[in-house]
This record gives sequence, C-alpha cells and structure tokens, in this order.
Amino acid sequence: MGVGPKQRRNRKERVKLRDVANKVGVSAITVSRALRNPNKVSPELRQTILEAIEQMGYIPDLAARALASCNNGVVGVLLPALNQQLFSSVMLGIEERLRPTDLRIQYANTRYEPEEEVNSIRAFLAQKPAGLILIGVERYEEIELLANRAPCPIVHIVDLSQQPNSLAVGIRHRVAAESAVRFMLDRNYRRIALLGGRMDVRARQRQVGYEEVMREVGLFDPSLIINEPSATSVGLGCSLFERLFAQAPDIDGVLCHNDDLALGVLFECQRRGIRVPEDIGICGFNDLDFASSIHPGLTTVHVPRYEIGHRAADMLVNAMQDDEVAEGKIELSFTVMERGTTRGLAATSLSGEK
Repeated sequence: MGVGPKQRRNRKERVKLRDVANKVGVSAITVSRALRNPNKVSPELRQTILEAIEQMGYIPDLAARALASCNNGVVGVLLPALNQQLFSSVMLGIEERLRPTDLRIQYANTRYEPEEEVNSIRAFLAQKPAGLILIGVERYEEIELLANRAPCPIVHIVDLSQQPNSLAVGIRHRVAAESAVRFMLDRNYRRIALLGGRMDVRARQRQVGYEEVMREVGLFDPSLIINEPSATSVGLGCSLFERLFAQAPDIDGVLCHNDDLALGVLFECQRRGIRVPEDIGICGFNDLDFASSIHPGLTTVHVPRYEIGHRAADMLVNAMQDDEVAEGKIELSFTVMERGTTRGLAATSLSGEK
C-alpha cells in the first residue's frame, strides 16, 4: 500500500522547542534552560516540561542546535577499549552524572592508538560538541594543540604524572604500585615478580613504582619482570606465570598489572598444586567485580573507577556552566584490599586524596 500525501506530510512534521513552550505556557528559553541547566528552574516546572516533552515526542535537532548555539549538546568520550570491564565503571559514573542534564554521550573507541585519538578528537570537534572527556590518552603531546584550541571544555582522566595540569582526574599509578609492593613485603614476600600485558601509560607507571621499591630494599631482579605487548586476559596471566615459574621457581610473590592477569596466575597455581597464599602471594590491580567473589578472594589495588568518571563529568558540567572555571587536578584515593591471595588479615588503606 502506498503512502498518501497527508501521511508523507505528517512524517516530516517535527515538534519544535517552541511547541513545547507553548503547551507549558513558558518561553522557549525556559524550556531550553530546564534541559541544559536544570538547577536554574524549579523542580516542579522542570517536571512539567519533561512530561510535555514525553507527551509530544519532542526530539532535539542537534544540527540546528549546533548552528544556533555554541554546541550540539553531545559530550564526546574517548576511551581506549570499550570492551574492557576496567572502563565500564568509569562510563557508568559519567553517565549517571550527565543523566539529569539534557547532554548526551557519544563514545569513541581509540584502541590504544595515538593516531586514532587524534582522529577521534578532530571528528568530535567538527561536530561542535558541548565538551569532551578523554580517558587514558596515550601520548598527550600529540593532542595538546587540538586540546588547547578546542572551543569546548575538555576533561582528562589520566595518570596524574601526565599533562595537562587542569581539568584532570585520576590517581598516581606509580604510587599505587609502590604501595602494593610494600604491602607484600610487609607480609614477608621477597621474590616478588611483576607480570603485565600491553604497556600503556598507566602500566609503565606501575612498573616504575615496582622497580623503585624493589631496588630500595635490595631485592630487584629484572628477570622477574615479564610483559607481553598483547591485550591482557586470564589466559595471558596463565601463560605469563608458566614462563615465570619455568625460569624462577623460587618466586614467592606476584604483582600483576591488572586483575585479569592475577586471576590467570591463581588458576595456574591451583593447577600446579601451589598453595596460595602460603607458597605464593598474588596481588592484582583495579579491584574488578570478581575479585571479592572468587576463592580465595583476590588481594588487589582498588581504584575508584566510578568516582573517577563521576567527578570528571561533574567537572565538565561545571566548566560548561562557567567559562572561568579551571579546576586543577583532582587526585583520588586508592586502597590495597587484602583478601585471601596474600598472608595477613587486616586491610590496608593508603589515600592520595588532595
């Protein structure tokens, strides 16, 4: 059955912002303010406006919005791996902070490639975004010029040893790794190895922290560091430990760059009949959801990933509302969570909050 002229005409009709304003009995500016800056209108009025929007099927025209104003209402979020559980809590924090606003999120997966970071930022900026959140940029110097000239605020989730010096949120991974090594040393582990996969900025900082503490106590052995350039996984943790144990069967501790690797080490120890934590202690990094649920529970460095995302999004919203806002770096705390893969009972908390 063909589509008649009236049906075609109705399909093209679009509810406009002023239509919503007329229905509610306010100005179009008030409707826009209720969506973009909800704190500037009363909760009752905003609820009335939202109900009218839902009833009328209003959909913002982002292209028109970008032409008529300074941005298209979209926050671009760049991250190195959409499929890694590591980033899911960060994304959730960003989404929950932006949900009460009319800002929408568009993700770009950079796959840890500096060239893709640059291309994605250029693509976002061409669309006049409301702001950008950059997670784990690999080489900041390659995007510095773009970031400095961007017409919108940019918030960085980084290792805090990196640039930039403002609008940045994160922890210091070197300090966190130092704390994890000292934690294991305090529990009488001495031959502590370090296992890692893809060596991004954060992983490199963790290795620096590991090396500094092991040198400090006179126990550093470079042969106990094994890294693979591939993405980390449980299977990689198994194979790395197999290599490690073949060349250094006297190890009594393993620090892993993340929890996936640590879980692989635990599985391999169980297959070999190696007692954990009596014969070998294992410490991971990130405190993923499974870390507290497996048996024995995984000792690991808890990184406040949700809070990092939430604070970054909050910083972006504040910067959008006030051009003068230029909040510096926010350094969050980490916690070494002691569980069953290391000796001892008490949890150790080490704060980096500033």
